[in-house]
Amino acid sequence: MKKKIALVTGGFTGESVISLKSAAVVEKTIDRDLYDIYKILIYPGDWYFLNESGIKIPVNLNDFSIELEGQKIIFDGVFNILHGSPGEDGKLAGYFDMIGIPYTTCDQLTSAITMNKGYTKAIVDDIEELYIAKSLQLFENSSENREKVANELTLPLFIKPNNGGSSIGMSKVKTWEELPEALEKAFAEDKQVLVEEFVSGREFSIGCFKGKGNIQVLPATEIVSSKEFFDYEAKYVAGVTEEITPGRMNEEEVDRVNRIIPKIYEKLNCKGAVRIDYFLQKESGKFYFIEINTVPGQTETSLISQQVRAIGMEVKDFYTQIIEEMF
Repeated sequence: MKKKIALVTGGFTGESVISLKSAAVVEKTIDRDLYDIYKILIYPGDWYFLNESGIKIPVNLNDFSIELEGQKIIFDGVFNILHGSPGEDGKLAGYFDMIGIPYTTCDQLTSAITMNKGYTKAIVDDIEELYIAKSLQLFENSSENREKVANELTLPLFIKPNNGGSSIGMSKVKTWEELPEALEKAFAEDKQVLVEEFVSGREFSIGCFKGKGNIQVLPATEIVSSKEFFDYEAKYVAGVTEEITPGRMNEEEVDRVNRIIPKIYEKLNCKGAVRIDYFLQKESGKFYFIEINTVPGQTETSLISQQVRAIGMEVKDFYTQIIEEMF
């Protein structure tokens, strides 16, 4: 008998646009011989399923069910593809835990922690062979904090919302005159802002997932952007970035990355598929952790999809492994 899977998308942030694109790909790719898929859209105060006539069917929040043609649909599990809040920051995970429905992504605690870039870096900092750029976590856009940044950090700097995604609100600062505007931009997106020193190196993004009980590291994608950094435009506008999968790493670098990535996955108690961004520093080749994405994009051109295909696996089979792992 087919399992009933709720495909959760939408969201409360600007990332909802990307979430809908990811959901469209997942919806058409998932193995329909194994699963009945119901796309559930979640917006503030408006959780619903669209039936074939385009009519909104509200979700019963007491048990996350819907009623179709007089029949109550209870879901066996949730495929979470909701980027940002509430799908990536732990809010949905906590709700699903309370009502007892399994889901494909990290649990409530891991999701909440990994949305906070500063807290995540503090946790993974003691992993062997992993390095962290020097940074400051700011909770207020004040003259005192601007002075602290100037006194303790060295240009150039990356300024980013601590809990954001898709590089929204992110800036690269090359002169101190640019700092106030960059902080204002980041604080417009979040109450916490991370300011970190720039690491000169090659940028990579790598997928990792648990399937059939084992942690599997996918081939890394090298990011070669015509932009200053891998910003929103570089991520989502065609032609701005060159993505090389597998990325150009020598055998020692590949082995080292494949040692570090599962340690990050385990240390953060991850579940399902995640994507980890890192630099290999130019001179030293050291592995510098950038951030982790616990609900990575699943569009046709997304990095995870490229990496899955690079190992000769069908994306459909990848989704099946992730779904089966939650039961």
